[in-house]
Amino acid sequence: MDAAARTAGTAPAGRSSSTRLPPGDFGVVLATLRARRGWSVRETARRANVSEGQICNLENGLRNPSPAVAAACDAAFEADGELVGLAGAGRRDTRDDTIAASGPVIAGYERVLGELKGIGRSTGPRFVTPSIRSIIRILTDTGQRADGEESAEIWLLASMFAEYAGWMAQEAGNSAEALRWTNLAVRCGARGGDETVAAYALTRKAFIAQHRGDTRAAIRFADQAARHPAATPVIRAHAARRAALAHARRGDAGACGDALERFRSHVAEDTGGRPPHWGPRIGNGSSHLLEASCLLGLRRFGPAADLFATACGPAVPQDGNSRARFAVRQATALAGLDRLDDACLIVDATLPAIRLIDSATLRAELARFVQEARPRGPGPGQLALIDASDTLATG
Repeated sequence: MDAAARTAGTAPAGRSSSTRLPPGDFGVVLATLRARRGWSVRETARRANVSEGQICNLENGLRNPSPAVAAACDAAFEADGELVGLAGAGRRDTRDDTIAASGPVIAGYERVLGELKGIGRSTGPRFVTPSIRSIIRILTDTGQRADGEESAEIWLLASMFAEYAGWMAQEAGNSAEALRWTNLAVRCGARGGDETVAAYALTRKAFIAQHRGDTRAAIRFADQAARHPAATPVIRAHAARRAALAHARRGDAGACGDALERFRSHVAEDTGGRPPHWGPRIGNGSSHLLEASCLLGLRRFGPAADLFATACGPAVPQDGNSRARFAVRQATALAGLDRLDDACLIVDATLPAIRLIDSATLRAELARFVQEARPRGPGPGQLALIDASDTLATG
């Protein structure tokens, strides 16, 4: 198996059957297969012996593949002729109508979104963003031509892809692009008859503001999300989470505690049915992880370290991004207690994942660790690790 594919947690495409190719036109399928393998555009171009520009143009829908390029891509992905056949079908003008009339294909795109989210959590935004953009283009074109319930389903699906595009833009460190995609998600959701995305988008804006260090704006957006008439208990829980973390960073323990109580109350309202339409499911250990993170923000390092020690484990989602994020937070709490040996062991084990995922939010967590650890009189080996962390955090 290809090393990148092992890291991404997905097997290579191998010799495909018709069920192995995701739905979509040639560019969407190419980008999704590339994301599955964990290949960069450069690596894909090298393996197919074509230019990087050709790969980008194909994935973004700017060019149709020539027979030779289609055959080269087919060989690179060992698609057993299916990519060639897909290219032969061309970018049919009727593809929008075909998608609009086909519930199974809509379900296929939903599966692709789940797959791309899994890859993104393990490898970061660079491998999945071209696929997301291509699919949004197809879905918005299709939604404009469809009617009735099928139109609503397509716009809601486009909204989900746009919301995830916003998250990936934030992970890439582009807050303006993140807001642009989030606003598109709201517009698509409204066209699909679902106003809850407008409420959830406010929690996303709170997160973006918090990532920029604007805690006042983060609290304001979180409060707006909680009061939004379309907010569900899960969305209100996400809003309370953002408010609690922002209050903690401002040093307001009382307001942070109130937000934590609201979080627990809204989590208790969740019936635990199907996954929420917007935002990740809130797991059983989320309350403990959130409380530990708030204690860290309040610089109560002892209780934070103790709580992370008990909560970091089964409560942490098993994707690379989440594991790395909470591991670095635990290390930051230990550094605040002058337990640099323990803190550096955790960070040293986590740095490879952070390098792979290349997430702006992870780099921000790493910068907090550096800020806390550097003044603690580290030894030569510890200082080398802190310097390496600083370079990665600012790179």
